[in-house]
Amino acid sequence: MKNRSGEKIKLASIDELLGVVNEESAMEIEISKIHPFKNHPFKVLDDEKMQETMESIREHGVLMPGIARPMKDGGYEIIAGHRRRHACELVGLTTMPMFIRDYTDDEATIIMVDSNIQMEDILPSEKAKAYFMKYEAVKHQGKKGKGNSLDEVGETAGESAKTVQRYIYLAHLSDALLDMVDKKKIGIVQGVELSFLTEQQQEWVQVVLEETGVIIST
Repeated sequence: MKNRSGEKIKLASIDELLGVVNEESAMEIEISKIHPFKNHPFKVLDDEKMQETMESIREHGVLMPGIARPMKDGGYEIIAGHRRRHACELVGLTTMPMFIRDYTDDEATIIMVDSNIQMEDILPSEKAKAYFMKYEAVKHQGKKGKGNSLDEVGETAGESAKTVQRYIYLAHLSDALLDMVDKKKIGIVQGVELSFLTEQQQEWVQVVLEETGVIIST
C-alpha cells in the first residue's frame, strides 16, 4: 500500500513539474538543433533496450515527445528524451516531437533528474551524479523558500534522505573509483568511506586496486 501510494505521488509530481497538458501539441524540432543536457548523468547506450526503442519508432513513430528548453545561443537543450533522440538519429529521422519549456537552470535540472531516476538498471554512478545535481538545484531554490531537504531530493524515486545522502557522497569519488563501484569491485558502503579521501589519496587507492585486483565490498 505504501509503495503503490508512493508511485502515484511520483507520477503526479512529474506531470506537475513538466506542465504537459494532454491536448497540447508538441513541436517537430530538427534533431541537429537538439543538444544534450549539460553534464547529463545518465548514459545513453546502444544496448538491447535502444534496439527496442528504435524498432518502436520505426513502427509507430515517437509516441512520447521529449521536453526541451531554448538555449541562449540557439537550438534546444534536452531535459527529457535523450534516449529517444538518439534512437531517432539511429533510425534516420531528421526531426523529433518536443514540448518546449522556458525553465530556469534549477527547474530544468530537477525535472531532468526526476524524469530519468525511475528508469530500470540505473548505475550507482548515474544515481550519485543525478542526486548531487538535484540536491544542488533544490538547495539553490531553498534560498527562495522552496526547501532543500534530502527527503525532497529522493521523493520522486521513493528513497529516504539517508539513501540520498549516501549517493551524494559517492558523487565525490573520482570517475575511476565510481566505475569500480558500477562494476561491483567497490561496495556502496566502501565507496562512501573512500569519498572522504582527497583526490591524491583516491588515486593511490585506484592504483592499488588495479594492481592487486582486490574487491572491497561486503
